[in-house]
Amino acid sequence: MTGIGQGRLRQGIRDQLAAAGETDPVLIMIADGFIATYQTLCAAAHGLENDVKAIAKENPLARRLMTIPGVGPIVSLSFIALVDDASRFRKPADVGAFLGLTPRRYQSGEMDYSGRISKCGDVQMRSLLYEAAGCLIHQVKRFSALKSWAMRLAGRVGFKKTIVATARKLAVLMLTIWKGGTEFEWKKEAFARSTYDTKSRLRKVGGNVLRDGGRLISW
Repeated sequence: MTGIGQGRLRQGIRDQLAAAGETDPVLIMIADGFIATYQTLCAAAHGLENDVKAIAKENPLARRLMTIPGVGPIVSLSFIALVDDASRFRKPADVGAFLGLTPRRYQSGEMDYSGRISKCGDVQMRSLLYEAAGCLIHQVKRFSALKSWAMRLAGRVGFKKTIVATARKLAVLMLTIWKGGTEFEWKKEAFARSTYDTKSRLRKVGGNVLRDGGRLISW
């Protein structure tokens, strides 16, 4: 949530508490106490948020991880603390299984199929990656190859599965940047739109082909 959104939410809560206190003198006292407590908690939360941002800004690795769209101070610092030593992963893709973001494999006789993700590893880190994936898809305005991939996937399998797949991709990308000592590279702006976007100029032609004016896009 942006700073403007947070401010409106907090003001809305204060207004609701004040409105509740206008109906009864006892409720006025209770509401005043809640409002004072709420303001204190908001100030403390804002201070902690600034402290986390300052720590991430001073950490070179965290700064490089935050070049990835959707990844902020909390996600980057949590990932660094959890992984600790990137060299213990032979391949960056192994971090997906470490975080429980890879499908379970079922094999018995002639049966061999993949199920839901294993959900092994740290639950909180998975939740943070889900939030980062949602931020990339819904809030990041600038298109990149990463967002283009996520939006095309959402058009095929829906946003719920896309969030999980994007979270796994973000984890792999973060470990790749960590081990390679690089930063996220914004390539030439990609063109992609979700099939759910009613304002899109794209029109489905057939199969996996979309038309944008006279331009055909397939995947």
